[in-house]
Amino acid sequence: MDRKTFAIGVLTVTAVLLFIAQFMPVRPALAGDSVGDRDYQMTSARSVKGGEALYVFQRRSGMAAVFSWDAVDRRVKLRAVRSVNDAILQ
Repeated sequence: MDRKTFAIGVLTVTAVLLFIAQFMPVRPALAGDSVGDRDYQMTSARSVKGGEALYVFQRRSGMAAVFSWDAVDRRVKLRAVRSVNDAILQ
């Protein structure tokens, strides 16, 4: 077996594996997960405008930041930063 035949064999096996993998079900990301430690807490939830939003709470300062995906710019954007007390009272 020469190098060319070996390379063609490896590429064929890789192509077959990738073809089969595209039909396997993918577990989607779900909102509502929360992670926290002593200083920060992060949680995800559905946004009112559609899509998902990431809420980051800084426990020491009492501030909260909201991040969401902007499909037009294709990046994560900061939507708002407020005190948790102000956000709850409004």
